[in-house]
Amino acid sequence: MKVELLFITSQAEKLIETAGRTAYLSHEKQAENTAERFIKMLLSRGHHSVFEHAYATFRISGVSRAFTHQFVRHRLCSFTQQSQRFVSEANFAYIEPESVKKNPGAHTIFVNLMAEAKKAYLAMQKLGIKNEDARFVLPNAVESQLVVTANFREWRYIVELRGSRSAQWEIRSVVLEILRLLKQHAPAVFADLVIDPATLTVEKSVDF
Repeated sequence: MKVELLFITSQAEKLIETAGRTAYLSHEKQAENTAERFIKMLLSRGHHSVFEHAYATFRISGVSRAFTHQFVRHRLCSFTQQSQRFVSEANFAYIEPESVKKNPGAHTIFVNLMAEAKKAYLAMQKLGIKNEDARFVLPNAVESQLVVTANFREWRYIVELRGSRSAQWEIRSVVLEILRLLKQHAPAVFADLVIDPATLTVEKSVDF
């Protein structure tokens, strides 16, 4: 799995402060180092709509179609995904869950099924079936990639939801990396969302 930050709003936290001070008519209080304190106030008051003025775009690769089926349900995001119509999956890579990999019997079943799916896909192509129809034999494990854009408010929602203990392991590992990157570029906006090193989950902190 790989997560790359492709774009993020320049001076995002300064922009958020500038926009937010419109609500309070307090532009005269804005200075060089006031954004962090102002954003902390927004977080404490639940005034998260201001975070919608800043955006971040990521490329996520080395993930399964099972992951992308979950992720694209976040309707406020914009997505562009690797196509199975225009890209041949004749030599597809796949993602194997650790629980399957560590179980010899399950691993054998899984690997054999991937081999059979690949054989079936190639046989379909040789019979003249287009990729858009041959893909019907492909499993959810097939590796994919996508580019996703969302505003900071939506990223906060996604990270908190998909980084929780109840989230599926693959999507949780992706959002943990997204959070690490967002914290580098907009630390104040994501200050209250922290990664628990013991459980590798996202926890909401009141001490930020």
